[in-house]
Amino acid sequence: MGTRARLVIAAVLCLVLAIGVAVALTSKPSDDTATGTGTRVAFYGDSYTLGTGASSPDKRWSTIVSRERNWNEFNPSVNGLGFVANRADSGEGSNDLPEQVIESNPEIVFVTMGLNDNFAYDFQATDIRAQITADLDRLKKALPDARFIVVEPFWYTDDRPTSVDVIGGWVEDAARSIGADYIPGASRWIEGHPEWMAADGLHPNDEGYAAMAERMETELTKLGL
Repeated sequence: MGTRARLVIAAVLCLVLAIGVAVALTSKPSDDTATGTGTRVAFYGDSYTLGTGASSPDKRWSTIVSRERNWNEFNPSVNGLGFVANRADSGEGSNDLPEQVIESNPEIVFVTMGLNDNFAYDFQATDIRAQITADLDRLKKALPDARFIVVEPFWYTDDRPTSVDVIGGWVEDAARSIGADYIPGASRWIEGHPEWMAADGLHPNDEGYAAMAERMETELTKLGL
């Protein structure tokens, strides 16, 4: 496949993943889902953390986990977002997602980003790697007392381009550099289960998110949470 063809496919896939929640959900999940009164937990993620494909926001994995642990969930995740993909701006004062996470003053921060950057990998690899480090360093600097849980970027098909493992490695390196907990293997959590996918073929359905929540619970228990 030629470079031009790969770029066209990447652009189409990125556009599809960035479709508004109205296509997959009846409404955009609230940034502040009513979950619990305990620890304030913020989620920095894309559609797989937003809950696109679920029948309602309370079926997404982040809310299931937060409800189970009485966490006060703050989840401003955005469809199609990557460390670089569909990132209009970044940095202090930009009101991007890291800034929203910082302003929510969480005690725990989840970072579940990177899936959408695979579609920009062929022409923005250097930028992706630099932005992963920049985002995590920025969050840690602004929230020095928060506990960071960085998750291997999710993936949505059994076919895996080389970029999935490369970007995952960059995310892990950046997580280690700020002393974050790292959860490996998440790119394979829905692998081999087409019945866990929503009608769009891109996002998990309620059953898929439930399975992701179960896996996340297991990993968090290992971390002592």
